[in-house]
Amino acid sequence: MKKSLMLIVLLIFVFLTACSSDETAKQVEGTKEGTAGGTLVVARQSDAESLDPQFTSSISTVSIVYHHVYENLVQYNEDREIEPMLAKSWEQLDDLIWEFKLRDDVKFHDGTPFNAEAVKKTIDRSQDPQVASPRAIMFSSIKEVEVVDEYTVRFHLKEPFAPLLSNLASHEGAIQSPKALDEMGKDIGQHPVGTGPYKFVSWTPGSEIVVEKNKNYWGEPGKPDKIVWKITPEDSTRIAMLETGEAQVAEPIPFSEVKRIESSSNMNLYRSDSMGTEWIGFNTKAKPLNDVRVRQAISYAVERSTLIDGVFNGIGKPAKSTLGEKVIGYSDDLPSYDYDIDKAKKLLKEAGYPDGFKLTISTTDLRERQNLAEVLQSQLKGIGIDLKINVMEAGTFYEAAAKGDIEMFISAWRNATGDGDYNQYNLFYSASKGATGNYFFYDNKKVDALIEEGRAVTDSKKRDEIYKELQQIELKDALYIPVRTLENVAATGENVGGVEITPAGYLQLMNVTIK
Repeated sequence: MKKSLMLIVLLIFVFLTACSSDETAKQVEGTKEGTAGGTLVVARQSDAESLDPQFTSSISTVSIVYHHVYENLVQYNEDREIEPMLAKSWEQLDDLIWEFKLRDDVKFHDGTPFNAEAVKKTIDRSQDPQVASPRAIMFSSIKEVEVVDEYTVRFHLKEPFAPLLSNLASHEGAIQSPKALDEMGKDIGQHPVGTGPYKFVSWTPGSEIVVEKNKNYWGEPGKPDKIVWKITPEDSTRIAMLETGEAQVAEPIPFSEVKRIESSSNMNLYRSDSMGTEWIGFNTKAKPLNDVRVRQAISYAVERSTLIDGVFNGIGKPAKSTLGEKVIGYSDDLPSYDYDIDKAKKLLKEAGYPDGFKLTISTTDLRERQNLAEVLQSQLKGIGIDLKINVMEAGTFYEAAAKGDIEMFISAWRNATGDGDYNQYNLFYSASKGATGNYFFYDNKKVDALIEEGRAVTDSKKRDEIYKELQQIELKDALYIPVRTLENVAATGENVGGVEITPAGYLQLMNVTIK
């Protein structure tokens, strides 16, 4: 009996050991491949201005809700092709009517059904003068949204509008809960309610924003159970949070830390192509910048060839205009202001400023932009310009820029649609002056007419010709000095996989796993 008992104990031990070994193997495999679940912490530099896609043009901010909390009728796939999302299919019935068939298995996070009425409510609100959305211009071509039946909606346009689908795929096309819009109005910017894989939980200003997995999501669920964006203004602190494991993603990162991150054993550098560009801009209504000769003189006095390596540590490439290489309408055949101090001094003299003048350049608190401002300050001394640097928190900067309360500035534009119209209509159209994006306060009737033509023409070659002419005019008028094409850059923990930043600049975290 003793021998039998020992044999039974031995068999039980072997069985338990086998089970334990099998479970260990599963854990090791999970660690190797990355597992879903848990809380993902993102160390983010700035707080959000608003979580309402109709009230922010900052792609960095709207990334918090884009395809996490909110979804669109259509979306871009990895090949930059439009594909279904909340709409199952669509058809262009004629030049002015687009019909969309909607999913019938979707609900908003507050339990409200997603249907044609919800689509109409969202688009109508974007155009409501009482709401006064700074992003209203994105759908200004829509004359009427018609509810055909519960899951069919038609867009009736005022004129043919080539970028309709690409605009619907951008964050401005996010569909919002009609119930939440009625109950909260503009306060929905602090309490977003969408149909996405994550539900909004809380926003503690200056501290953190939290979303959690939507257990009733109609599609493939997100992998993290919870995502927390920690507001962390200090660059060094964001990096330290990665090193200690307190955070799994940090963005943006100072480019001076790129090599350190690349050589680290517990951090990885994420880099991907972007459709955005960065530039030095001029408020054309502010004296003496209202004189094109002054703007041209400054353009000639900036030695751009040294900026990519000297300021941005090799991140990005020299830009030709505000359009990135992959954006519809990009042209390589554009005029440029090559470094020429003599020509710059001559233009200033012609403008009545032979001895220069004082000027202020404003920028956000990104370290690279501060460094760029300091380089400009040094270079412009060569033509007698005493340049003062005004560093501002991002929200304050955009508010001041929208009011025209800045002179010279450093800014960027991440094209959310891949279409040149997104740049042209937002940045240079006269009706876009202010919060919409025209911080240049530029007003040119010929440019307006060309922008309108570019929106209505469907022939791709003709559109390219129009956008080339637009860029030529804008550069001749010296509205800005193109600096570089952007790259998407972030730092992740060594054990983190699945982070994506789209070419438009949206940080996407639904597929993140922790190894």
